[in-house]
Amino acid sequence: MSAPSAASAPKKDPVATGGLSQKGLSAGTIGLLGAVVIGISCIAPAYTLTAALGPTVSEVGFQVPAIILVGFIPMLLVAFGYRELNRVMPDSGTSFTWASRAFGPWIGWMAGWGLVAATILVLSNLAGIAVEFLFLLIDQIAGSPGTIAALAFNPFINVTVCLLFMLAATLVSYRDMQTTQKLQYVLVTFQVAVLLIFSITALVQVVQGNAFDASLPELSWFNPFAVGSVTAVVAGLSLSIFIFWGWDVTLTMNEETKDPEKTPGRAATLTVITIVVLYLLIAVSLLMFAGTGAEGLGLGNPDIQDNVFFYLSGPVLGPMAFLVSLAVLTSSASSLQSTFVGPARTLLAMGHYGALPKKFAQISPRFFTPGYATVVSAIVASAFYTVMRLISENVLWDTITALGMMICFYYGITAFACVWYFRKQWLDSTRNIFFTLLFPLLGGAILAALFAITLVDSMDPDYGSGSNIGGVGLVFILGMGVILLGVIVMVWQAIKRPAFFRGETLSLESPPSLRRVKR
Repeated sequence: MSAPSAASAPKKDPVATGGLSQKGLSAGTIGLLGAVVIGISCIAPAYTLTAALGPTVSEVGFQVPAIILVGFIPMLLVAFGYRELNRVMPDSGTSFTWASRAFGPWIGWMAGWGLVAATILVLSNLAGIAVEFLFLLIDQIAGSPGTIAALAFNPFINVTVCLLFMLAATLVSYRDMQTTQKLQYVLVTFQVAVLLIFSITALVQVVQGNAFDASLPELSWFNPFAVGSVTAVVAGLSLSIFIFWGWDVTLTMNEETKDPEKTPGRAATLTVITIVVLYLLIAVSLLMFAGTGAEGLGLGNPDIQDNVFFYLSGPVLGPMAFLVSLAVLTSSASSLQSTFVGPARTLLAMGHYGALPKKFAQISPRFFTPGYATVVSAIVASAFYTVMRLISENVLWDTITALGMMICFYYGITAFACVWYFRKQWLDSTRNIFFTLLFPLLGGAILAALFAITLVDSMDPDYGSGSNIGGVGLVFILGMGVILLGVIVMVWQAIKRPAFFRGETLSLESPPSLRRVKR
C-alpha cells in the first residue's frame, strides 16, 4: 500500500498543536482609517483632557505641553513593540497571545487578565461620565443652572441611565464591525471638530484681546527640564497612562483588518501621533487664553479642575458653549462602545486557546463578532459600576485610579515580550536593534518603574480619595486586589483546563515566519 500523499494527509488543528489560528471573526472589514478612528474613539480625547488638564496645570504650570510630550514617549516606544509583535503574530489576543508565546502560559494569562480588568473597569467609568454630561447638556440647553445637572448625582437615577448607556453600547458592539466603524466615523469626527473649533476660537480670543489671562507661548512650555521637579515629571508620566491609553484597541482588531500584518501597527502609531498633536493644540490654546492662575478661569483654580472645558466653553464659544458638553458626552459615549472591542476579543482568544471556558470562543453566526465575550464584559462592567456607585462614589473613583497600575502592568509585560520574543533577531539589522530591542525595552522599563512608584505611593492613606483600610490606601488595596483576583482565577483555570498551562494549545515556540522575516 502506498503512503498517503501530503494533500490527503489529515490536517492537524493548529490550536491542538500549540499554533495560532483564526477564530471566525469577519476578516478584512477594517481599513487603516477605520482603525485609527476607532483608536481615537477609545482614547476619548475630549473626555480625557477636560479631566486631566486642570490637575496637570496645578502640578507643572505652563509646562503642560512638555509633560504631554514626555508622556507621549513611552506610549510611542511601546506602540513600536506592539507593531513588531503584530507583524509576525496578528492575533486578536494581543497581549495575552504574545506574552504566552514569549514567556509561557502563566505570564501570558496574567497579561490578558490585566487588559480585560483595566478595560472593564474603565467601561463603567465611561458610562458614568456619559450620564453626568447628558444631564449637564440638558441643563445647559434648558437654561436651568444646576437643577437638571444635579439629577445625575442621584445614585438610582445615575445607575439606571448608566445601565441604559451600557445596553446601547453592547447592542452596537455585538453587531458587525461595519456598524461600529460607521458609528465611530460620525462620533469621532464631531468630537475632533468641536475640539479644533474650541482651540482655534480660544486663540482668536487671545489675539482680539478678549482672553481671561492672555499669555504668549514660550519655548520653555515644551521643555520638560523647566518643570523643576522630578516628582512632577513622574506625575506627568503617570498622566500619560490615562490620556493616551486605548490606542492598543487597533491591535485587538488585527484579525478583522485589511493586511493584518501591517495595518494594525500602522494604525496604532498614527493614533498616538494624532492624539499628541491634538492634545498639544488644545493645551497651548487654553494656556494662552486662561493662564495658570488659581482664581476665576485660571487653569490652576481647583474649583474648575474637574471639568475645565465646561467652565471655559462659555467665555470662549459664547452661545455655542453647549457644543463642548455635547462633544464630551459624545467622547465618553463613543469610547464606551469602542472600548468593548478590546476585552471582548481578548476573552475570545483566551477561550479559543483553552485559557478560559470554551463559551468565550463563541462567535455570533450572524455578525461574526465575539458575542458571548461582549455580553459577559457588559454584565461584569454594569454589575461593578452598580455595586460600587451604590456603596460609595469614593470607592468607585479609587478603583478607576487603580486601573493605572493595571495598564502599566499589561503594557509593560507586552513591551518586554517583544524584546524577549525577538532575542535571536536583535542583531539581524539596525532596524531590529531599535524596534525589537531598544525601543520596547525602554518603554517597558518606564512602565515598570511607574508601576512600582504607583504601588508604593498608593499605600499612603491620603492617595486618591483619602479612603483607607487599616491605614493602607484604598487605591493600593483595590489595585493589588484586582491582580491577586487574577492569580486566583488563573490557578482555578489551570486546575480545570490544564492543556493551555502545559503549552499544548498555545506553545512557547517561535512561529516559522519569525525565523526569516522579509523586510
